[in-house]
Amino acid sequence: MQPVEIYTTSSCGYCHAAKRLLDSKGVSYAELDVTADPGLRQEMMDRANGGYTVPQIFVGETHVGGCDDLYELDRAGKLDPLLAG
Repeated sequence: MQPVEIYTTSSCGYCHAAKRLLDSKGVSYAELDVTADPGLRQEMMDRANGGYTVPQIFVGETHVGGCDDLYELDRAGKLDPLLAG
């Protein structure tokens, strides 16, 4: 299983939805809350090629994007193979 990282804020509904999908698949992930950490937000933006909205989701070294991107991968049947590596 590939490591999963998700940059979030506590008040973000899309973040909660993305985590629900990962939880439903039994995927463990590292949650990185950027709410009060400008350095962590900058790290997120650097890794996400300028993406500044949350969530920003990474599976291994692959930048998935946001919540809609994660759900689209799942609908297309591509999320499980990506998670498996």
